[in-house]
Amino acid sequence: MLVTDFVEQIKKIGIKTLAGVPDSALKSFCDYINGTGKNEFEHYVPVNEGAAVGIAIGSYLATGVPACVYMQNSGLGNIVNPITSLANKDVYGIPMLLLVGWRGEPGTKDEPQHKYMGKITEDLLRVLEIEYIVLEKELSMQEIMRSFERAAQVLKEGKQFAFVLKRDFLQNNNSSDYKNNNSLVREDAIAAIIKMLDESDVVISTTGKISREVYEQSDRIKGSHAQDFLTVGGMGHASMIALGMAHKLEKKRVYCLDGDGAVLMHMGSMAYIAKQKPQNLIHICLNNDAHESVGGMPTGCVGLSYADIAGTVGYERVYCVDKQQDLTKVLSDIKKKRNLTFIEIKVAMQSRADLGRPKETAEENKNNFMKYHGVGL
Repeated sequence: MLVTDFVEQIKKIGIKTLAGVPDSALKSFCDYINGTGKNEFEHYVPVNEGAAVGIAIGSYLATGVPACVYMQNSGLGNIVNPITSLANKDVYGIPMLLLVGWRGEPGTKDEPQHKYMGKITEDLLRVLEIEYIVLEKELSMQEIMRSFERAAQVLKEGKQFAFVLKRDFLQNNNSSDYKNNNSLVREDAIAAIIKMLDESDVVISTTGKISREVYEQSDRIKGSHAQDFLTVGGMGHASMIALGMAHKLEKKRVYCLDGDGAVLMHMGSMAYIAKQKPQNLIHICLNNDAHESVGGMPTGCVGLSYADIAGTVGYERVYCVDKQQDLTKVLSDIKKKRNLTFIEIKVAMQSRADLGRPKETAEENKNNFMKYHGVGL
């Protein structure tokens, strides 16, 4: 279905406000609402899916008109609390339309972090008592129209309704090309970090392309990625995994390679890390002002200084760099003394078309990582 036709159906059932976190399975939709169709809705890109539900609730309370929340199915976990404790018909009965991109759909090839959520997506919606319809390209226009009619009826009853979209359901003839003004290539920055590591150092990398680049650059530079834990799922939680390791492995330096979208998703972690003050933790934010791993759509906080936030909450040493030579100097300087450190690296919107993915299973990588760092299994 053309995304323009899909958007028209959303508008026909009264939706005027969108809030969500982008997803590669919804890329056609995200490109359209951030490009050609950017003036067709009031549109918000909050830090996580639960926050998007909050915006939808507030919008409804202010106008009496349901809003639409879009997300990858991995984001369903983030909406469970506000849906069950606020929006559910047994509490406030707040209607909203959910668009859920279906990663890890059973019977399709996808990455390991998507498989289990893909398997339970429909079950989870049923448990939440959210009526849903799966949208796939095999549906006729008549069937799609009936689906929207049903959605409209459910919203009128003060309940939520979800469309679960398969990856090939929507087509957009005008995909967006997202850019920023930074020149430093993220993979080059990651390579510089890996080159400066000692053998005893620990690397925790965030979900998406950052972990894929860490994997490839570690293999290229060191001949192994066993030193690294690739946080392939659980967006926003890499820094707390790093904190947990930093507390247990006080003699090792722990490097957390984070992304701006992931930092935003659970930013309260920064305040907690600063309060804990682990002297062996180096928290690095690779900032391109975008959700590049799921299509490149800008975050809702373009231009935000993560270094300023780190300094405000209490990180002891804070840096912000946008050039390779400055990064190299900072990486050298921080090895001279142990302090809780934050480095914001402003990077370009750029990644290799042939960027690979881990060849091993997630469990194999976990076992190799623990063995490398001397943990018996």
